Amino acid sequence: MNLPFDVILNGKVAVVTGAGGVLCFTMAHALAACGASVALLDLDEEAAKHNAEEIAKEGFTAKGYQANVLERDSLRMAHSKILEELGACDILVNGAGGNHPRATTEKEYFEAGDLESEAKTFFNLDQGGVEFVFNLNFIGTLLPTQEFAKDMVGKTGCSVLNISSMNAYTPLTKIPAYSAAKAAVSNFTQWLAVHFAEAGIRVNAIAPGFFATKQNEKLLFHADGTPTARTGKILAATPMKRFGETEELLGSVLFLLDQEAAGFITGVVLPIDGGFSAYSGV
Repeated sequence: MNLPFDVILNGKVAVVTGAGGVLCFTMAHALAACGASVALLDLDEEAAKHNAEEIAKEGFTAKGYQANVLERDSLRMAHSKILEELGACDILVNGAGGNHPRATTEKEYFEAGDLESEAKTFFNLDQGGVEFVFNLNFIGTLLPTQEFAKDMVGKTGCSVLNISSMNAYTPLTKIPAYSAAKAAVSNFTQWLAVHFAEAGIRVNAIAPGFFATKQNEKLLFHADGTPTARTGKILAATPMKRFGETEELLGSVLFLLDQEAAGFITGVVLPIDGGFSAYSGV
């Protein structure tokens, strides 16, 4: 792995939730390459362990664990194993999150006649789907922080990194629950930063723009690989006129987690968006 710059995390234990997925696996890989012992957590135990093994093959220290970020007992069990096998947590990356079709409207705008149609509109969004998406992103950040930040109290150089989104600044159409949850994550990041300031725990977040991943590929591309209309809108509103590459998250992640580089930075939400948040559309 090619890192954007050298960060020394020797002796640190990093916990990354959602590490069965591509973005968080890449972050976990980078932390391990910087010398941290990394615990990869995911609801999919097989994915977490597979990704950990891929990192370990390169001579780094990484282990995979099953954990449900919406269940305290599941997190406690994973934490207990991590303490035994790797040690106490110094760095927490709250990467678990995502959207779900049950919390997504079919159309961008409500139109006359939609109430009588079978279209999935705002008025018939599934409550369970909305609750799942909101909880996955917000409660799935709160509970791991409650569990693992305990290890950081009384130590120096500890940090929590949350994953927000461009949706937190301006909500995208069709995905109200995801947008609201990411706005909550940004607000919660600031709250935690203040709450933990005197305890020496820094709390920041990154807000990725648009990265083409397995999670959103059906929204961005047709089955034949051609871009959807939504992709056209995204790229038209992104001054750099492209999607981000996964590795382009790493500079911001490592910077915010490095005590020497960012020791006086807490409570920020850093956009990584190709200019999306700066562009007015004209």
